[in-house]
Amino acid sequence: MAAGLTATDMSVRPWQQDMFDAIKELDIKQVGYVPDAGHSAVIRMCHADTDLKVAVMSNEAEGMGLAAGAWLGGDRSVILMQSSGVGNCANALTLIENCRFPLLMIITMRGEWAEFNPWQFPMSRATPGLLELMGTRIFRVDREEDAADTVRGAGRFAFDGNLSAAVLLSQKMIGSKDWNK
Repeated sequence: MAAGLTATDMSVRPWQQDMFDAIKELDIKQVGYVPDAGHSAVIRMCHADTDLKVAVMSNEAEGMGLAAGAWLGGDRSVILMQSSGVGNCANALTLIENCRFPLLMIITMRGEWAEFNPWQFPMSRATPGLLELMGTRIFRVDREEDAADTVRGAGRFAFDGNLSAAVLLSQKMIGSKDWNK
């Protein structure tokens, strides 16, 4: 559990705490992320945990290099990103396929339920197919109570099989953004 942050905090929902706990149970030591409101609670918990190395990425494709370097250095990693950035990863995902090392991504979906921004729609539709075309197995989460178990299962799939796995967190579950707030 992250020091100073728990599910009882108003800013951390129980599924976010459970998902963070699943990351720790998978013995993940490195976390790369592009800032995202949907991941903000988990990102704060990762920063608060002194056992984790946390890296802010300037774009999502950097996550493939971070995951490769972590694995070569004996660590497990997870990449946190938003669906709008998955398109940035297409070419970098060839590294995973060709070098056969594990990749675990947790992706918050935009362009779904109650989306206000039409710019999010195209990448939302393309995200699952693009990842599958690049050899990534998709694990979708629509219900809060399934988040932690799905992360655990996808992590085992990736780390035990040297495969690429993506957990897609539905927009309905993480909540929609409001342009006016």
